[in-house]
Amino acid sequence: MAEPRGQAMRDREKMMEKLKEPKPESIREVPKYLWTVLSKFFKRLFYIFKLVWETRPWIFIFLVFLAIWNGVSPVISLFISRLLLNSLQDAYVSITTGGENLFNTVVGLLILQFAFNFISTTISRISGIVNNISGELVVNHINLKIMYKAHEVDLASFDDPEFYARFENAKREASMRPLSILNNNFSMISTIISMISYLVILISVVPLFPVIIIIMAIPAAIINFTYRKKSFWYVRFHSKERRQMDYYSDVMTNKDMVKEVRIFNLYDTFIGRYKETFQKYFKGLKKLFVGEGLWNIGHNFVGTAVNCIMFLFIAKGATDGLYKIGDYNMYVNALMSIAGGVGSLVATGASIYEGTLFIDNLIKFMNEERHIKSSLPEPRHVTKHIGHTIELKHVSFSYPGTDRKVLDDISFKLDPGDTCALVGVNGAGKTTLIKLITRLYDPTEGEIFLDGYNIKEYDTSDLYSMFGIIFQDFGKYAVDVSENIRFGEVARNGTQEDIEEAAVQSTASVFIEDLPKKYNTPLMRYFEDDGIELSIGQWQKLSIARAFYSDSDVMILDEPTASLDAIAEQEIYNQFDRLREDKTTIFVSHRLSSATVANKIVVIDGGKLVETGNHSELMLNRGLYYELFTTQAKRYITPIDGASAEDFILGNQPERSGE
Repeated sequence: MAEPRGQAMRDREKMMEKLKEPKPESIREVPKYLWTVLSKFFKRLFYIFKLVWETRPWIFIFLVFLAIWNGVSPVISLFISRLLLNSLQDAYVSITTGGENLFNTVVGLLILQFAFNFISTTISRISGIVNNISGELVVNHINLKIMYKAHEVDLASFDDPEFYARFENAKREASMRPLSILNNNFSMISTIISMISYLVILISVVPLFPVIIIIMAIPAAIINFTYRKKSFWYVRFHSKERRQMDYYSDVMTNKDMVKEVRIFNLYDTFIGRYKETFQKYFKGLKKLFVGEGLWNIGHNFVGTAVNCIMFLFIAKGATDGLYKIGDYNMYVNALMSIAGGVGSLVATGASIYEGTLFIDNLIKFMNEERHIKSSLPEPRHVTKHIGHTIELKHVSFSYPGTDRKVLDDISFKLDPGDTCALVGVNGAGKTTLIKLITRLYDPTEGEIFLDGYNIKEYDTSDLYSMFGIIFQDFGKYAVDVSENIRFGEVARNGTQEDIEEAAVQSTASVFIEDLPKKYNTPLMRYFEDDGIELSIGQWQKLSIARAFYSDSDVMILDEPTASLDAIAEQEIYNQFDRLREDKTTIFVSHRLSSATVANKIVVIDGGKLVETGNHSELMLNRGLYYELFTTQAKRYITPIDGASAEDFILGNQPERSGE
């Protein structure tokens, strides 16, 4: 077991190395490396600006105003404080020396200070309101973009672990990163505006102070940016562990799983695996936290000593009478603000850098190319409500990232009105074949034709609309009964009578009439207290009702009656016989008695087509279909009067004695 595990780890490391930015191999390559890093950083940054502008332009404009205001307001406040303190000092000196009373000047400055404080507080409150509103709007905009993109992306992309990891990360980060990064950016702008103002003030006192502060910021920047990048790559590299923890947590809290978990006493197993995975994930994360913290403590010690020396220098000037009290207050606050501002710039810059790395997931997800689209500049359109010919020529398929052929060199033709049964053991490739015929996937090799034209030439929306399909993993929607049926073809302007007719044809009407609100009954207890939980068989009848409601030309049924009893199954197939008329029908069923109604049976084994024909032909052929059919039929037949089960299946019953 050790070797495969080690190999998996090495494969993951190789994958992550490909994703990382290549480091410079010599000093001469450093400028190029820095340019690459910075260009990618600003590309991500402007993408975030674009997202916010797309959401609402006024959000971006308000944030720009706020950045400027937050930059200048501390400096304005400091100047007012300086004037007030100096006025108080002058007033005191004037009174003690018998001069005029300067109280009116002090009153005017106090009113100015309180008015400015009121304006600052008001803008801060408005900022809070705008941030809350804009946060919801931006998250909603990004979630909609993700949903629209998920609709466009090829189904095959979701089978790629790397793509799916990006998709999950994009969804997770959408709720916090973009607006947080934007706020941090404007916070940096505010800090830079304030610092430039403070630097101008300090340069007039000691020109060397700003230089010392900037030099002290360099180690902090290196520490922060280094650990932000390490943190990002650690989280990305260990996305599997985070998904495992989410999975174990979901198993323990999922209402559909809780019965089995309790009966089989799996709580300790999954809680134990969650703890084990967390410890493995947290171990490396803790090491990063501690390492960054220790480096910052060391840098903070040196910074505190340097700041103390600069403060003593200014204090000495005040005691020597070089500065008034207000001047001293302004210089000290400027020094503190610059030191704090530099630290804030470094931390915020590192946070923005880390955030833009995470937002890269969203960018890559949104840039995912779509391959399932028409191969023609002007797509062909499907002619509706006619019989259709479907032909597969030497079709093979492998899932992305694998070499194993799930389907291998499949060729057959369906004519208008054909009823085709796909037969084979589990894993033979029947469902994959249906996904290729409906163009949810494209073949790895070979071609599929619809009415004589390559299926790739058709408009995909047009193509999908011609199929009425029930997958074996059919959807269960937390809406009312009517909507569950109407989802069979949402574009159809059907009446309530049409919905009820579809329910009658699928025999779902029998249990629907017993529901509290009949067709208006909400299903599943996700949102409504009076939601009804249906049995799996009832859900399957609803999914079949969707197929009956759909005004489709080709019906595809992938295990449509797997959860129904034999009588209900026969009723459904009787209804399908009346419904399909001249339609082409393809169905998969493990109960091979239903295959007898098909005029064409396609037998697949190990991804290869091994037999085609109708029931009688294949039974006479005595191949795989004969073997599967007779094996299944023997379970239901009890031989009598010396006749074997096989005699009954083939209709070769001996005459009874005495007859």
